Amino acid sequence: MKIKEAGMTERTDKEPTVRTGAEQPWDPEDLTIAKGQDPTPANVERSRRELAEEGPAAIEKTVP
Repeated sequence: MKIKEAGMTERTDKEPTVRTGAEQPWDPEDLTIAKGQDPTPANVERSRRELAEEGPAAIEKTVP
């Protein structure tokens, strides 16, 4: 991107930038809440295991 004088940005790349939720680090508590669950110890532990086993795929299943 390049910056215009008025503070607006203009896209100079041809492909759109697509971001997903999995591009940033997630805590098990965040994943639990994103799934609509209460952050109980059991739910947080389940999310911790999902993140450890599946990595970003665990987030992609929940947060498109």
